[in-house]
Amino acid sequence: MVKYNPKKWISVIFHAYSRQVMRTLTPAMLFMGLFSLACCYVMLDVFKLHEADFKPTIAMHSLLGIVLGLFLVFRTNTAYDRWWEGRKLWGALVNSTRNFAMKINAYVPKEDKAEREWFAAMIPNFVIGMKDHLRHGVWVEHLEEAYPGFRASLERYKHKPNRIAAILYEHTNDLFISKKVNPEQFLNLDKELKDFMDIIGACERIKNTPIPYSYMMYMKKFIFIYIITLPFGFVTSSGYMTIPLVLLVTFVLLSVELIAEEIEDPFGRDLNDLPTDELAVKISENVKEILL
Repeated sequence: MVKYNPKKWISVIFHAYSRQVMRTLTPAMLFMGLFSLACCYVMLDVFKLHEADFKPTIAMHSLLGIVLGLFLVFRTNTAYDRWWEGRKLWGALVNSTRNFAMKINAYVPKEDKAEREWFAAMIPNFVIGMKDHLRHGVWVEHLEEAYPGFRASLERYKHKPNRIAAILYEHTNDLFISKKVNPEQFLNLDKELKDFMDIIGACERIKNTPIPYSYMMYMKKFIFIYIITLPFGFVTSSGYMTIPLVLLVTFVLLSVELIAEEIEDPFGRDLNDLPTDELAVKISENVKEILL
């Protein structure tokens, strides 16, 4: 996730991210530049058309621009809603892990170091497993060996965060059976464990429910039709200045669409995705500070 000072205009305008966007858009910008150049050359130099001979109108583009603007606003708002909901869920995970660790700290005696170390390892393991699960799968090497054979035992499970949560449930139940916690304390711990599963389920809903295909398809079609017909609206009135005008409009429209594409799945490694790596480290540090 990009960290920046919104009050420093120059650094924001010329941020390295702008160069990354330009590299992504270069093929489309190059195509539109060459296409606009070809339109200008054929109409102005080959057919010798001038404004008196060919009177295009930008009224159609003005009307389409209003509709396209509404579509883009809805598109970016929808993508941002997904990004912000993901951030709220990870904020809730920070709170739930802290609460769970504080309750374990209060219920388990200071002398019982083995139990405290077990939870200090397993709570961050769930968070790290959840982070990797929302990307491209869990690497067990990233997890702490909370007990002998823990990482090897996870290999056969497809949904590894589920298994880690199940182990947390089983171990918490063992605390109750062995009377290390009373029924009221067990219910308090159960609430936090339930929150863990509610949070990962909500994150999976965002991850596995993309923007409807038909909406995405027509959005891209509208942008393509708009920019591909744009040179014909300016060529006889603006001449070869049509080329920079078309490139500017293309850059603006495609940049907005690119931003929406990037943030609609907020759990990846893109520059504008959520800082889940940093949050996982913060949770691990907080939990260990509470319990150890």
